[in-house]
Amino acid sequence: MTRYYNIPNHTHRIVSVSQNFFRLLFALLFATIAVSNSSCKKEVLKIGGDILPAGDFVSIKSIDTLSIFSYTMYDDSVRSDLPSVSYVGHDYDPLFGSTTAGFVSQIRLSSKWYPQPFTVDSMKLYLQILTVKNGGTGGVNTLSISEISNQFYVDSAYYPNTPITPAGYNMTNIVLPAMRTDTINDIVLSLPGNGISFGNYLTRDTTKLFYNNNTPDFRSFFKGLYFQLYSTSSDPYLISLSLQYDQTNSIYHNYFVLFTHDSTGTSNEYSFILDAQNTNASFNTFSHDFSTATVGNHMEHRNTTYKDTLSYLQSLGGVYTRISLPGLKKIKEDVSFSKIAVNRAKLVVPVHFEPTTSNPYITQNVPSQLYLRYRAKNGTRYTVPDYSLASSVDLAHSFFDGKLDSVAKVYNFNIPAFVQAYLEDATNNVEPELDIFQVSGTKNVTLEANKSKTPVKFEFTYTKF
Repeated sequence: MTRYYNIPNHTHRIVSVSQNFFRLLFALLFATIAVSNSSCKKEVLKIGGDILPAGDFVSIKSIDTLSIFSYTMYDDSVRSDLPSVSYVGHDYDPLFGSTTAGFVSQIRLSSKWYPQPFTVDSMKLYLQILTVKNGGTGGVNTLSISEISNQFYVDSAYYPNTPITPAGYNMTNIVLPAMRTDTINDIVLSLPGNGISFGNYLTRDTTKLFYNNNTPDFRSFFKGLYFQLYSTSSDPYLISLSLQYDQTNSIYHNYFVLFTHDSTGTSNEYSFILDAQNTNASFNTFSHDFSTATVGNHMEHRNTTYKDTLSYLQSLGGVYTRISLPGLKKIKEDVSFSKIAVNRAKLVVPVHFEPTTSNPYITQNVPSQLYLRYRAKNGTRYTVPDYSLASSVDLAHSFFDGKLDSVAKVYNFNIPAFVQAYLEDATNNVEPELDIFQVSGTKNVTLEANKSKTPVKFEFTYTKF
């Protein structure tokens, strides 16, 4: 057998003609069989297609071009009662302006009062500070605690602007110590006059030192306290604490302790609890002054339909972003979409973040998680049902997500349950609108919107029957 090319250099062809011919023939035969089988399969799939009604077939389609708009909103009448975290202090943001926070709470005697002659020795306030924002340097930060005359109830709704009427007793100039911003701070505060006056005031009628839900008790006698912070610092504190009982450790963290002694000199202690196991009525108060901002437009387009390239979300009951989905409304009104199943509905909301030398990381500057709510026609707000789709043990609510993707610099929200319910709702009780908000925290965030380079996206995949 001779080579096809009679050249000894191995960089050239060395396969014989006959061997190559049979390989080529085999390849052609295999291709012919494959094409034939493919044609047969296509014909099998078509068999009966003209017999079954068109309604027996389904189609899966995806849309990512539905119209979606973002607006900056502000409403100081969002409920703030029974909060998971309470705040007191001040904050300033060049873009958002000035914020002032405080809180109202009842207090509750931790144990039964035993009638006996006593003398008040002192009274102190114990607090567990969860977070400290701002340095509080260059001045003095003090608490002011005022008795209130309003009667509040655990099962009633209260708002950041709920009127608060002061009563007779007031304590001012309760000096806060220096606190670290990177850890929990457990502090003990001395009250004015060593707390003797306040202790005597609380116990001036010992027949009221009891709790009973059926008759006027201590909560009617002493209705509660209003906590505020004053500061001479150019960077005043904004601190947080929890008035919810610590179920995990079965312990109180925020309370007054009354120190007394009886006629024999025996010492006694009584605690008046803020984070009581039997929950006290409480609510947060917030006020915002956008006019003090030195950057931006002082939120002048809030509560309008102005389509800015950015939308805003502020902590502590400030401005928030509303997402409008008119494209979804058109689908609901289209009779050809009367039978669809939502496979996927996802909001992707980009963050507008420009790192600086002092704040280079997005995770240090914006909320770690955001939430979505919708409104019924009567104005009641509800968290989207997707937030609770996961099992009860999934405290992270991983399906809904809402967490910051620090790499892509976006927040992702999965909302197929909300979209499906909206499309099936025949009462038209809900508009295709969602509010982006944060439950707690002290960080603000600016979001891309409308005609920005990277606007909000709504990814929608459905099965049509």
